Amino acid sequence: IFIIIKVVISLTGAEIVYFELDMNNQLREYSERRELTSEVLCMSMSEVPEGELRSRFLTVGLADKTVRIISLDTSDCLAPLSMQALPAEPESLMVMETSSEQTGTTSIMHLNIGLQNGCLLRATLDQVTGDLSDNRTRYLGTRPVKLFRVLIQRREALFACSSRAWLFYNYQGRFHLTPLSYSALEHAASFSSEQCSEGIVAISENTLRILALEKLGVLFNQVVHKLKYTPRRLVVHPASQNMIIIETDHAAFTEKGKRRRREEMANDLIEMAKDQEEKALAEEMAHSLRNYEPDESIYGSARAQAGKWASAVRLLVPKTGQTLCQYELPEGEAAFCVELVNFRSQNDSTFVLVGCAIELELRPKRSKGGCVYTFLLTNNGMRFEFIHRTPTPHEVYAVHDFRGMALIGVGNLLRMYDFGKKKLLAKCENRQIQVQIVDIKSMGPRIIVSDSQESVHFLRYKSNENQLIIFSDETTPRYITSICLLDYDTVACADRFGSIAILRLPKNLVEEVQEDPTGVRALWDRGNMNGASQKLELIAHFYIGDLVTKLHKTSIVPGSDDSLIYTTISGSIGMLVPFISRDEFEFFQTLEMHLRVENPPLSGRDHLAYRSFYAPCKFVVDGDLCEQYSTLDTGKQREIASALGLQPGVVVKKLEDLRTRYAF
Repeated sequence: IFIIIKVVISLTGAEIVYFELDMNNQLREYSERRELTSEVLCMSMSEVPEGELRSRFLTVGLADKTVRIISLDTSDCLAPLSMQALPAEPESLMVMETSSEQTGTTSIMHLNIGLQNGCLLRATLDQVTGDLSDNRTRYLGTRPVKLFRVLIQRREALFACSSRAWLFYNYQGRFHLTPLSYSALEHAASFSSEQCSEGIVAISENTLRILALEKLGVLFNQVVHKLKYTPRRLVVHPASQNMIIIETDHAAFTEKGKRRRREEMANDLIEMAKDQEEKALAEEMAHSLRNYEPDESIYGSARAQAGKWASAVRLLVPKTGQTLCQYELPEGEAAFCVELVNFRSQNDSTFVLVGCAIELELRPKRSKGGCVYTFLLTNNGMRFEFIHRTPTPHEVYAVHDFRGMALIGVGNLLRMYDFGKKKLLAKCENRQIQVQIVDIKSMGPRIIVSDSQESVHFLRYKSNENQLIIFSDETTPRYITSICLLDYDTVACADRFGSIAILRLPKNLVEEVQEDPTGVRALWDRGNMNGASQKLELIAHFYIGDLVTKLHKTSIVPGSDDSLIYTTISGSIGMLVPFISRDEFEFFQTLEMHLRVENPPLSGRDHLAYRSFYAPCKFVVDGDLCEQYSTLDTGKQREIASALGLQPGVVVKKLEDLRTRYAF
């Protein structure tokens, strides 16, 4: 099929001219020219549909913050069809045909508009009338957005360049808008060769870059830096952005322990030799043991007996993986927590506190106490120096910086330490935590402590009396692994059985705290079983299905609200996002209810029973289940949308808007 080549030129004075190269290779200018109301900033033509000779539409972006749809049909060439007002001046346009989210086969035409304010606007273009509808906006960066057409898995995709590069593509029946972990690009084009079937050539400043995109559908890019032992915790130094990592392995030898063990084995070989020949062979083998170190990446490291630990503290540059400084702890000491502390008595110095357990045995659990190592960060966070070691009667699993002091969880004791020349100095303590302190947070004068078996405790520090007083706890015994403060009265906690709960102080508690500024009433007004006088209220509960190792409140999309990020022991990363209105929550709750019936799991388990495995699911909607709406057949989608009183496209848009509001 011969396709007519066409060219559209914009002239000074907001005039556009249309040319065609016909079958006889004759360049013909269309007799009429179209004058527009403002200066032309960008243009784009739609691709030629299959079985046709010409493009259907010309899109023009004008300086008056509008985009115009102009017909290229022979019957009404250059006739205006529709107009769309924009929030900013357009930088580039791109018309693309994509498969429908509902059927995967029906073609839908989208107009992608890159704006000069750094936003990408995508609208559905009617293939008959040229009308624009279903607008969706996404912020991409601080620079104007330039759009380019590329090929991904033999399908058209959109490559957007702003202050960072983005890729918009269809993968496994769903559209993805993913940022690329790469430097800022200025221009890009698709190419194909024998070495690279689907490559992208791009310009970055004064260099030419050749890119090949892999691992489609993956949101995060990861770089692996090898460590000596298993990493347990890390903190980031704010000034240098370097990471302080603690590494700990059980039943492992330190470097000194390995050398000592090899020396013992060599001596045993020599002692076991009986005659001269065996002695010569034993000395040769002993020499090899003393001087030859096997490659642990191939053969693995030697295993020690239970109760032996190997730990190290490492200062790492995350971008390059360079180790700036490393300190190996003595054999038998296991590092479990690390925190940056600015002691009030030490001016602007930043210290690294590492909490340890000594000769900890896991079954049955017993140890010979614990200790806290104190390091001083020097050279703007590029090195650290060992200061002293503070012994403690129990293991240390939590350290927290609190008002120029260090709050340390020593077994079930909550202690406040100040800096000393030879060791940390204990100032006050609370002995009312039941089992084992595993995490400590604070906001203002309030301190939130989590117990390994007895959920969360709220305390406040009274500086005049130098007391740490518990004023609220929970009735449910939760085996906490991590907590995160959401606001002054609300805390999110995760337990070792795979559940996440949101707890909040009762409303009348604030008034009682104001009426009791000294804390004496909370000190003596104890409840049954020595519990606090006030109890936390359960706001929300949800079963994740995997042990949650960490909770963190942050925003990963510029300009969005905070969301709750969680990580699990199996290596997955998830997110809990807040709804902005009651209507939005009720919509997704109703959608989830319909999907439980219309799209049951392949395993046959009841979805509601699964998400309520240990406690009833409360005020949390399963987003993974809701996103399966796009994978249903057209009939089920229309049936569910009809029950919601909406069109299927509107339901899909609500799902995409919620995802892009907080994530990619």
